[in-house]
Amino acid sequence: MTIPASLKDKLNLPVLCSPMFIISNPKVVIEQCKAGIIGSFPALNARPAEKLDEWLSEIKQTLAKYQTENPDLKVAPFAVNQICHPTNERLQADMDVCVKHEVPIIITSLQANAEIIKKAHSYGGLVFHDVTNIRHAKKAISMGVDGLILVTAGAGGHAGTLNPFALLSEIREIFDGPVVLGGAITKGNHVLAAQVMGADLAYMGTRFIATEEANADQAYKAMIVESSASDIVYTNLFTGVHGNYLRGSIENAGLDPDDLPASDKSKMSFGSGTSKAKAWRDIWGAGQGVGGISKLMSIADAVLQLHDEYDTAKQGIVH
Repeated sequence: MTIPASLKDKLNLPVLCSPMFIISNPKVVIEQCKAGIIGSFPALNARPAEKLDEWLSEIKQTLAKYQTENPDLKVAPFAVNQICHPTNERLQADMDVCVKHEVPIIITSLQANAEIIKKAHSYGGLVFHDVTNIRHAKKAISMGVDGLILVTAGAGGHAGTLNPFALLSEIREIFDGPVVLGGAITKGNHVLAAQVMGADLAYMGTRFIATEEANADQAYKAMIVESSASDIVYTNLFTGVHGNYLRGSIENAGLDPDDLPASDKSKMSFGSGTSKAKAWRDIWGAGQGVGGISKLMSIADAVLQLHDEYDTAKQGIVH
């Protein structure tokens, strides 16, 4: 295992919860961390920008209080996702707020950013970078990231197209640091499988949409529970970058999931005044692992279920 001791000793399960636009907020992150898995949220979820300072204060204070009251429990650290794209006008200011609060983990997406890495390292923070292919991984490694998050085929959100076995194998040829594997992981035995394959942590997002605390429409949560892998559509129409979405939400928007036009990637924007918030509200993202989610539950109960599945799978391998 290549997980830094500062993280490993605080985890009940080797899971990093992916930051989900709109859905992830302080309540979600706090419950994930209290359950012993790394919670995260995109900095851009805090709107207006001034909210980011409030959110980080709330998360830190609540978790510190919980740890003090429960000294024997493992309380996981948290992460903030920074979208490193030229149209994200908040990037540097948001990162300065993260430095102020010494956010334990920064997740960078779309582009590896030397300045963001430098700022995180200034206080001992870790930077994990999202990658979908070996070329992007090599660039991120050369810039000094601490870990890689492999977003493979079947993952929710902006997923890649490579099979997890293929990408993880190639990554391990060039990188011996922390690796997080994402792609249709919704059960505890999937988490163990990711470790057996050579990953250190599993990246899970879709599993936590169908939870009581998630900041998602109830119809969205119900569709997650009712859907299967065949209900996931891969398209770049909504953000300019290919991602996986629920067929039902596309149909509800009056579009034909089987006849969607392609979008121009150059028009992708993360500016504060031109965000894709409406698209993300109306068109719901999810990974191909939705078929493994059968009911709505609290985050605490979901993690307990994952833990039971993980332990059962582990015992099965041993015997």
